[in-house]
Amino acid sequence: MALAVPGSQMKGCLLKNADEARLLELAGANLLALEKLVDYNIKNGIRMFRVSSDLIPFGSSMAAALPWEKAHADILSAISQKIAVSGMRISMHPGQYTVLNSPDGQVYSRAVEDLRYHAKVLDSLGAGAEGKIILHIGGVYGDKTSAKARFVDRCQDLEPRVLARLALENDDKLFDIGDVLEICEKTRLPCVYDNLHNALNPADETRGDGEWVRLARATWKGADGRQKIHYSQQNKEKKPGSHSETIGIDGFFSFLEAISGSDADIMLEVKDKNLSAIKCILCIQNMGIGALETEWGRYKYRVLERSPEMYLEIKNLLKDKTAYPAIKMYSMIEQALALPIQAGSAVNAAQHVWGYFKEKGSTAEKKRFENALRKFVSGEKGILTVKNTLKTLADKYGDDYLLNSYYFSG
Repeated sequence: MALAVPGSQMKGCLLKNADEARLLELAGANLLALEKLVDYNIKNGIRMFRVSSDLIPFGSSMAAALPWEKAHADILSAISQKIAVSGMRISMHPGQYTVLNSPDGQVYSRAVEDLRYHAKVLDSLGAGAEGKIILHIGGVYGDKTSAKARFVDRCQDLEPRVLARLALENDDKLFDIGDVLEICEKTRLPCVYDNLHNALNPADETRGDGEWVRLARATWKGADGRQKIHYSQQNKEKKPGSHSETIGIDGFFSFLEAISGSDADIMLEVKDKNLSAIKCILCIQNMGIGALETEWGRYKYRVLERSPEMYLEIKNLLKDKTAYPAIKMYSMIEQALALPIQAGSAVNAAQHVWGYFKEKGSTAEKKRFENALRKFVSGEKGILTVKNTLKTLADKYGDDYLLNSYYFSG
């Protein structure tokens, strides 16, 4: 999933409304959405992407026997070619109910079916063995030793095409990185190190990220592709394990320093998804002042509604076309977005956005916008009402600049 990428949303339906025709239709729509995301990734230099498990609704149950890969062979072929040509690495991450080591036979059977579904998706998209299915070990069920042994035994029963795609990740409560490395040694599966999970559920507090990444690297064999790790930051306002709204660039660079010398692919787990991916890419690589200006154009109204002063500071920062102040720009954006929305500044930002429709909007549309703005100023409605009104206009008039901005995302 991604933010501010029009047409990229996954679609689903309730089980009671699902039949063969409906599921095939939804699968087709979701594949078109996936193609938009792949195009977006290529355009923005995102070289690794987690494909949504919701791509094929009820893919491991009701739709398991449907020939969705044949019905949509053309779009699958087009996506596969784009992924291959761009060198993009794709992966998938089954949900919390895919528990391979459950003592409950039905839960175990459903887990196997779900892993088959994920492998089928990756196969259909042309991914090699480097396209991984990332899996947690599962539950302890009162006996951790037995739970680990059961997981190892269950792996041996998986189909080779599924087993070849599995990679195992440490979690934040039950199976720490030491447990996972032990299981990976027995199963010969690669280990995905997750820094936040390790911070919450450490195997050995004397060892830092760099050492764990090095130890995990040894589990990755040639066919597995480059080592993959997960990076996230704690949301300080939510319960332990909750991902932050955005990746703080200072913390990210501290992590890079800690794992210096590693040649790993880093998957970001964060609420603002692609926004943080682009942030980290632009801060690591000099993509030119034009790339910063483009990205600033997407953020600017979100900054303006919080701090007109910082809006002007960032605008002035980018006037020097010979410089590349990516880290400073993003640090200032982070500071601004941490501030609450100010009523007066929000009105100013909304009026700037309305300016895109001033010449083409109807009298009725202008009145709706003014009414929404008035209700916000009076406290009767929130700013979301104003933004939704403007978003409707952006959709109607096909204003790509606004639709690709982050104004409607927060």
